[in-house]
Amino acid sequence: MSYNFEAGEVLLIDKPLTWTSFDVVKKVRNTLRIKKIGHAGTLDPLASGLLILCTGKFTKSIDQIQAQEKEYTGTIILGQYTPSYDKETEVTETKDISHLTPETIKAAADSFVGTIEQVPPIYSAVMVDGKRAYDLARRGKAAELKPRTITIKAFDITNIEGEVVSFRVVCTKGTYIRSLAYDMGVKLGVGGHLGSLVRTRIGEYKLEDALTIEAIQEIKKAQLEANGSNS
Repeated sequence: MSYNFEAGEVLLIDKPLTWTSFDVVKKVRNTLRIKKIGHAGTLDPLASGLLILCTGKFTKSIDQIQAQEKEYTGTIILGQYTPSYDKETEVTETKDISHLTPETIKAAADSFVGTIEQVPPIYSAVMVDGKRAYDLARRGKAAELKPRTITIKAFDITNIEGEVVSFRVVCTKGTYIRSLAYDMGVKLGVGGHLGSLVRTRIGEYKLEDALTIEAIQEIKKAQLEANGSNS
């Protein structure tokens, strides 16, 4: 497949774990040597999976792409609370989960399906009085965040092993899966945080079709070599 990155491409990238979405944009921008590039929908550093980058003329499509339905798989760790709702921060409270059954866990998940109000995590990129909520949280100043209306189209529990609950979620734009993990822990009365997360789909774009950062580098290298041989 031939690419014209300068004119415009929609690139499906498999975001590495611990990279920020901006890290990916910066790396790809420097690799491709282009200026006009952006991403359609942020992924947290501790999440991996599908990140869509748009270059050239397709940067105009970013809002349209990130507004589409999203699908995730991951794990929730029940009985453990963290301030960030994931593994970024240390566990500050634990609770016994021995009384929970697969039926109660699945019923709790089902209760979130539909249109609901969700409060973003205090460790999030939401702007509060001109500052990022996570910057305030890291300085010990928890921001008061307003709930958002989102739709959970599916919340399937795919496996349960002790405190580790595997899931699949289909949801609308603006959904925080970390908040969903936390809220499920509250619903069950034992606390919970996000153990892992992979974005598998945005609209019709699928992770299985995504390129690695290394693949992008190889494509650009091949283009440069081809241009060199033709000069």
